[in-house]
Amino acid sequence: MLQIKRVYDPPAKSDGKRYLVERLWPRGMTKEAAKLDGWFRDVAPSTELRKWFSHDPAKWPEFQKRYRAELDANKAAWQPLLEAVKKDNATLLFSSHDAEHNNVVALKAYLEAKLKKK
Repeated sequence: MLQIKRVYDPPAKSDGKRYLVERLWPRGMTKEAAKLDGWFRDVAPSTELRKWFSHDPAKWPEFQKRYRAELDANKAAWQPLLEAVKKDNATLLFSSHDAEHNNVVALKAYLEAKLKKK
């Protein structure tokens, strides 16, 4: 099972493996408190795309399209994460306040589509 969660929420046994999928380290979060099993920086959107999107819900459909294109062009970034989530329950962690319009929502959908193809 693949799920998403804010990195600031307390870890739980139901999280399984915990992977941060943000390019930037979350403000105020210590490595000990995050309890990560991995940090996949390169699977996050490019700085240019992240700044363009700026968490504007009106740009959400276009952001998803552009982000998928970035992921399609960078299999080396997401393939190790896909292999990791195949083995165990996993939680993709994000730091955004908006739980509906962020890169992790789009990444989860992307990875789930790849898992269904296998």
